[in-house]
Parts: sequence; structure tokens; C-alpha cells
Amino acid sequence: MENQLGLLRIRILRGINLAIRDFRSSDPYVVVRMGRQKLRTRVVKKNVNPEWNDDLTLCIAEPILPIKLIVYDKDTFSRDDKMGDAELDIVPFINAARTKRVKNIPNGTIIAKIIPNRQNCYSEETCIAYENGKVVQNVFLRLRNVECGEIELRLQWIDIPGSKCL
Repeated sequence: MENQLGLLRIRILRGINLAIRDFRSSDPYVVVRMGRQKLRTRVVKKNVNPEWNDDLTLCIAEPILPIKLIVYDKDTFSRDDKMGDAELDIVPFINAARTKRVKNIPNGTIIAKIIPNRQNCYSEETCIAYENGKVVQNVFLRLRNVECGEIELRLQWIDIPGSKCL
């Protein structure tokens, strides 16, 4: 617990224009991995634009590892089909969460901006902001290794009493 920094709540909001892996649609779900931690959303049946709104919480410790998201199509009689993947470097988000220690940050303050480039999976510019006493980030990730698809998610930092100070 001495290397524990806090918790990262990831709300997997929705998928956008996901690949078709069944006859006319897909039954998608998302697997989130960070180090040894592995979480997943529920399956949304027959939908290439699913809305999950599932909250998943990861314990963040040092060293800070990237988060890997893999979208799958749930199959009954065969192995689940991969529908793309994305990677999210959370170091900028953790660095922004460190600024929360500063007093009197006005609500709505943008702490950092991240521009999409060839090294990340962002599909559009994203801002890390201070909202209602919390550090949050709304993210659109472009899926790799697939013909189409994006995932929308929202990150939120949660301090834990007794954890290593940011």
C-alpha cells in the first residue's frame, strides 16, 4: 500500500461506430487492463453504438502503467472476436491530479490539454479539468487494429485516506 497513489474511476460511456463481427451487428463489451488488474463492462447485445455507462475503478500505484482497453464481441459458441484496442497514458492525468493540492482552484479550471498525435489513441483534443472539487477528463479514443470505432470515457481521480501523497 505504500506505493498506492489513489483510485482512478473510469466511466466507459459508449462505443461509436464499432466494427460488425456477427452477421449484422455485434455484442460488444470492453476489457480494461492495467498491470495485473483486469476489469470489464457488461455486454450490450446487437449494437455497434453501445451505451455502457459502466463505472470501473483501478488502483493506481507507482510506477504508473498505461491503461489498455480492448473491445470484444461476445460469442456463444466460439471464442469472442476482438473489435479493436486502445492505450491510454495516464501520467498527464496523474500530474494534473497533483495540482489539486493547490487551494482555491476555481470550478471549471482547465489544468492541461492533450492533443491527438501519432503516439496516442486520442481522436480529438481533450482537457483535464477541475470540476466540483474533482479532477476529471473526458476522452474519445480511436480504436487500433480494426477498420473503425471509438470509445468515449470519463476519468475521475479519487483520493484514498492513508495513501501515498500525490
